Amino acid sequence: MIRLNKYMADCGVDSRRNCDKIIAENRVRVNRKPVCELGFMINELNDTVTVDGKKIKPKTKNVYIMLHKPKGYVTTVKDEKDRKTVMELVDVKTRIYPVGRLDYDTEGLLLLTNDGSLTYKLTHPKHEVVKKYLAKIEGEISESELEVLRNGVVIDGQKTAPAKVKVSGKDDKLTKVEVMIHEGKNRQVKKMFEAVGKQVVFLKRTEIGEIKLGGLTRGTWRYLNEKELEYLNKI
Repeated sequence: MIRLNKYMADCGVDSRRNCDKIIAENRVRVNRKPVCELGFMINELNDTVTVDGKKIKPKTKNVYIMLHKPKGYVTTVKDEKDRKTVMELVDVKTRIYPVGRLDYDTEGLLLLTNDGSLTYKLTHPKHEVVKKYLAKIEGEISESELEVLRNGVVIDGQKTAPAKVKVSGKDDKLTKVEVMIHEGKNRQVKKMFEAVGKQVVFLKRTEIGEIKLGGLTRGTWRYLNEKELEYLNKI
């Protein structure tokens, strides 16, 4: 049960105080019956409320979630091949969807939301939101090959935008490379390395703009904090 004025405010009619005035003016109906009693309680799940003859319903609140996607999950709401999806890792009542995608065998930072406007801003290349990846490749990579990646390579007939690429570590068999791009072509990072003859054996996205994965463990999620939401609102 919820007070009628609060329900009206949640629906975006007006402030609670002004909603009381609207109720007092006999402009509200609950289940087709006029209500002018202040403090009137309703069942928000079953009762139908109209204001000036128009049905009202609560506005959907935007939800913003960060997930550390593990390997072995597809970045989609439902998979036609019946593979595990990232939605199985997040337990919220609101209908949300992934922002962009990570490959089945790629892990790392994935955002999920019900905010379509934000999804467009984060995924459209014109906004140039930088995504940072950590790639592990077989063998070594030369400075000249890194320079080719920085200047852009041709993938599926189109040249990629300039990227920031640097080696962050290596051992006898693998080289760690940090890659920063603002595009989101299908399997882009892996194809970039393939263009210079390198095989990616591990790939993890660690940052989207100023949003960082941090210490979130594989398969877990959390709501974005106020600082992260402030950044997203500025995009």
